[in-house]
Amino acid sequence: MVRALDRYVFIEFWKIFVTTALGFPILLIIIDLTDNLDKYLGQRLGPGRIALSYLYWLPDSMFMVLPAAVLFATVFAIGAMTRHSEITAAKASGISFYRFIAPIFVGAIFATTLGLVLGELAPFTNKKRLEILQANRVSLSSDRYNFAYAADRGRVYKIGALHLNDATIDGMVIERKGNGPDYPSYVISANTARYNPKKGWILTKGAMHLIPDTLRNVTFSFDSLVDRHFSEPPKQLTLTQKAPTDMGFRELGRFITSMERSGADVNVLRVDRMLRIAIPITCIVILLFGAPLATSTQRGGAAYGVGVSLATTVIFLMLIQLTKGIGGKGMIPADLAAWLPSIIFGIVGAILIARVRT
Repeated sequence: MVRALDRYVFIEFWKIFVTTALGFPILLIIIDLTDNLDKYLGQRLGPGRIALSYLYWLPDSMFMVLPAAVLFATVFAIGAMTRHSEITAAKASGISFYRFIAPIFVGAIFATTLGLVLGELAPFTNKKRLEILQANRVSLSSDRYNFAYAADRGRVYKIGALHLNDATIDGMVIERKGNGPDYPSYVISANTARYNPKKGWILTKGAMHLIPDTLRNVTFSFDSLVDRHFSEPPKQLTLTQKAPTDMGFRELGRFITSMERSGADVNVLRVDRMLRIAIPITCIVILLFGAPLATSTQRGGAAYGVGVSLATTVIFLMLIQLTKGIGGKGMIPADLAAWLPSIIFGIVGAILIARVRT
């Protein structure tokens, strides 16, 4: 009987969760399409390419709404069972409220796993979407100064000055994160570099530091050097840089480390990176918050459930933006800023669920 009840509770939760997790992104897609359709048609994008670009946007748009989807599914599923006295009947049969919502807890764990997967998938799909929409634009200036470029294979280029007209660079540092002696980290610094269409970039007057582990650092000086992976043409380096949202968790971590070495303020990037984990985990935290509130939805019906869910979602999103701003300014540690909304909701949720009549 309990197994049948578990299936019933999980299915009721799952139907609402899937509807919400897909419904919100589809609504965002419709709004975005309405605002940008003229621009897409002006770029001569066909219906197929526009539709594919929004398909690639789906993982990124779903990532942020997963906690809200869990909240809506919890409030409406438990609220309906409360109004129909199903929870009361379960308690009369000796099944506690905590045991009753166990299938919903399993659903929240699945939503957390899905969020972690989407967080890693979204940077790849965002890149594909930008390629379709032709979002990259070449800078109108022939020179670019003091910038970093995140390349493939975890490589970061820090460039003092790029001169597009004569295809040269003044002040160049290449960093690559390794994983051990067989694939060591290295840092290449050079005074100048010149682009050769056949060979790529030729670096001159510099040094290469091989770092196989934390105890060794082997340095070689050179008059000229060709890094076969540094082959991006000068115009490629002027294209719109990879945004943090277009980087995976590990790639963003390497980029943050490299930028930190150059003295850049990386607090906002640290918060963004940690949110890749904190937001999916919130799917479990939000269950503790929503389940107790759902038991009182019989007083206001579906309207009460909608109001509670929307208000909680808005407060949660506002807290994320608030703590992100505080963490970005360095007022609190960046990692704590990312986790603070989940901690607040977790504490309130633990108090509420402890007070539920089981």
